[in-house]
Amino acid sequence: MKQFKVFTFLFSITTLFLFQGCGFYNFSGASTGTAESVQVNFFQNYADQTPGSTIEPGLDNDFTNALQDLITNLTSLNLTGSNGDLLYEGEIVEYRVSPMSATANQTAAQNRLTISVNVRFYNKTKEDSDFERRFSFFYDYPGTSLLQNVKTEAHEVIFERITQDIFNASLADW
Repeated sequence: MKQFKVFTFLFSITTLFLFQGCGFYNFSGASTGTAESVQVNFFQNYADQTPGSTIEPGLDNDFTNALQDLITNLTSLNLTGSNGDLLYEGEIVEYRVSPMSATANQTAAQNRLTISVNVRFYNKTKEDSDFERRFSFFYDYPGTSLLQNVKTEAHEVIFERITQDIFNASLADW
């Protein structure tokens, strides 16, 4: 019985030191350092200004909310409207549907929706981690389907990937 108590005590001490050494990391792999707040500015949709792109109403609001949700769900940062320790801003720069393959009848067998977002990230607590980058992802769907019929799923898939890539680029110290 005494050996069990000694083992439990040593295990507890070891575990405490192990987690103490992890600093401000959490199970998502995010390193927020000493930052306590995050600000995600509205991502304006400028995709209609890119040749070949189309405008999608509400896309800007949906994307901004998706990024805010991901960051607040994976970190303990407080979302703020101004003066955040971490700042995300940018714009949606591409919303394009392109045919990917053709049938014998010269119609699209498969289409691809591509969304691209330009992101500027600023970290007041660690300025050498600031960046500006373009993030992009796509969703393929059958040429026989209309975009309207797959748009909800396509946006979810694309937003999940782009927001995760932004999160990893800004907060994951792997």
